[in-house]
Amino acid sequence: MGKNRRQPILIENIEIIDTASKGKSVAKHDGRAIFVQGGVPGDICDITVLKRRKKYWEARIEKIHTYSEKRTEPKCEHFGTCGGCKWQNMKYESQLSFKQNEVLNNLKRIGGIDLPRHQEIIGSKNKYFYRNKMEYTFSNKRWLTIEEIQSEEDIKDKDACGFHVPGMFDKVINLHNCYLQQEPSNAIRLSVKKFADKNNLAYFDIRNQQGLLRNLMIRSSSTKDIMVLVQFYENDKKNINLMMEHIKTTFHEITSLLYIINQKANNTIYDQEVICYNGEDHIMEEMDGLYFKIGAKSFFQTNSEQAKVLYRITKELANITSDDLVYDLYTGTGTIAQYIATSAKKVVGIDSVEEGIKAAYLNAERNNIDNCTFYTGDMKEIFTDEFISKNGIPDVIITDPPRDGMHKKVVEQILKISAKRIVYVSCNSATQARDLALMDEKYKVSHIQPVDMFPQTHHVENIVVLELK
Repeated sequence: MGKNRRQPILIENIEIIDTASKGKSVAKHDGRAIFVQGGVPGDICDITVLKRRKKYWEARIEKIHTYSEKRTEPKCEHFGTCGGCKWQNMKYESQLSFKQNEVLNNLKRIGGIDLPRHQEIIGSKNKYFYRNKMEYTFSNKRWLTIEEIQSEEDIKDKDACGFHVPGMFDKVINLHNCYLQQEPSNAIRLSVKKFADKNNLAYFDIRNQQGLLRNLMIRSSSTKDIMVLVQFYENDKKNINLMMEHIKTTFHEITSLLYIINQKANNTIYDQEVICYNGEDHIMEEMDGLYFKIGAKSFFQTNSEQAKVLYRITKELANITSDDLVYDLYTGTGTIAQYIATSAKKVVGIDSVEEGIKAAYLNAERNNIDNCTFYTGDMKEIFTDEFISKNGIPDVIITDPPRDGMHKKVVEQILKISAKRIVYVSCNSATQARDLALMDEKYKVSHIQPVDMFPQTHHVENIVVLELK
């Protein structure tokens, strides 16, 4: 077994005992952790070990002898190939249990802090069709099924519009139906692909950097607004207009029809000019009587209904009084800032995306909120002693950083400020735990509240309240 490290190893009748990061499951063999794709805790199966690292192995399931009671039948035909909903084969109550365990384990193991009694995770009312934003990729290198490969036939249809195969930057699964966003999301994507095929429009070749169609973004809101943004690579005015006119005339319900000509190596749009082809350059979202303008580049929570739950709890746990000055770090379009503004004396929001801050000011004006001030800049550069001196020492800090967590400089500044309370909202409990460990000298964790924003995936939001010791 140890002589040829490249030779796959078959292990029979092994039990899947837990879940792991990135939607994987865990088995144990001779004291070694084995990360397995597609397993559900309680499965008894045969696995083939494909990769052997020093501290762990990686394997795939060959045969399941006993199916876990936590299993359920996946809804989607693309499950197992698409990396979007890796937990569709697990019952929702089990998903919630494992998400909660992950949060608590990370806080204990990485944070190394004394944890208070936690609140049960709050599940999402909508288990499917909960996303308000989807991004699809066009590619001339479609992911082929095993049957197609084994047929040895000359396959001519190699264009795809869908999601990248996990771990492969140039292979895309052609989606027939997706359960993440409500209609007309599927109808728009399928119509665009059908029209592109009929008119021989070139799909993007990422290796050779050529082709017309690059990406498709669809955003929707509870106010029934729909945004569609098509990202083109080649500046082919005739065919761009052909596609945009097709979308415009086919889907009258689209309120914001946009496009971008992006000739960079990557798909990010933050440095690109967004061209409005028809309708508005934004959509509107409503949350508990507040209205938010969302542009193509704006960050907004992708589960609108569950975002309301997240913000309500954040406001409640912040326990803000009418005399409090509140800082909202990583404010995005100022949603949390405006959500709490009626309870506070003043709110100061900071974010790095200029378009988001512009939208925050417009949203505040629209919502008749006059006690919010917003600043644009890199958090670690703008959040300085000078900034604090100018804007005042906050009584409460709310922070909702990206997955990487907060920069050490930001944590140091927070410790220097010594606000009486911090509410830390995170989409990554591992980096949240790391930051909490850095703040342990001054703050104790008084409250933990996980919130599930992304059913059928391993992702989970977590709210932690820190009180000054």
